[in-house]
Amino acid sequence: MSAVLSHATEAFLPPQADAPPQGFEIRPLPGAPLGAEVLGLDLSRPLGDADFARLHRAHLDHHVVVFRDQRITPRQHIDFSRRFGPLQIHVLKNFQLADHPEILVVSNIKDASGQPIGLGDAGHFWHSDLSYKERPSLGSLLHAQELPGEGGDTLFADQHAAYDALPAALRRVIGPLRAEHSYLAKYEELRARNPWRPALTPAQIAEVAPAVHPVVRTHPETGRRALFVNEHFTTRIVGLPEDESRALLAELFAAAIRPELVYRHVWWPHDLVFWDNRSVQHLAAGTPDSERRKLYRTTVEGDLPL
Repeated sequence: MSAVLSHATEAFLPPQADAPPQGFEIRPLPGAPLGAEVLGLDLSRPLGDADFARLHRAHLDHHVVVFRDQRITPRQHIDFSRRFGPLQIHVLKNFQLADHPEILVVSNIKDASGQPIGLGDAGHFWHSDLSYKERPSLGSLLHAQELPGEGGDTLFADQHAAYDALPAALRRVIGPLRAEHSYLAKYEELRARNPWRPALTPAQIAEVAPAVHPVVRTHPETGRRALFVNEHFTTRIVGLPEDESRALLAELFAAAIRPELVYRHVWWPHDLVFWDNRSVQHLAAGTPDSERRKLYRTTVEGDLPL
């Protein structure tokens, strides 16, 4: 089972239906094939239901929403994330933010003893967060804490557009297929690159047992179809011979990340980026070892993929 903190586990901000509206603007990211930015919103202030509904709609319409200049605390980050659903807790507990297990620290910084303070190689391969869980993530919210002078970009690829662009014959072939997703698929490869990644305990391995999902999933809120396989976690097409499975996955992986589908996010200080894991894949472009990078991530639990 996924480790999830439900709405009942902690005290929340009081209902905010009557909070005064904030005069913010939502606009598509210029020149990008997906994404929108939110300007003039302050998530440290109470957020009324009408304003929240606007943000929810933008998330569904644009798949990636960039909240500019959010000077919020970890608790405010968590509270806002929870308005979208229960939060999932990453299996690598050693990279949780102290006193805030809902937050995964994504960072290449090491402490005085040389130990990493966060998950430094998060996003090394294209993926949808937690696709290996029975209930994969609805979305993830990543908040910039410390940004490098160079590098550190994040790429997002639109999986609705990827599916729509497939030849009709291929769409018919993959429509009924299901694929296995496993957190362990590339774990040892990543450990070989980064020995600070811990060996998983038997309990952790049980927590990330493989899951099987449709190759094409239907978004539960919009009804749109999207590719739902990724190079990091998808291991095989169920029911196909290994060579056919490998060839088909390679074709779909390539189709999923064609350049015209991709938005490259260059981080600004205090950006909070909220992406829909049902609609996009993402990739960390990498940060030079000489540069420091630290971000805080929450992950909202989603539905059983259909």
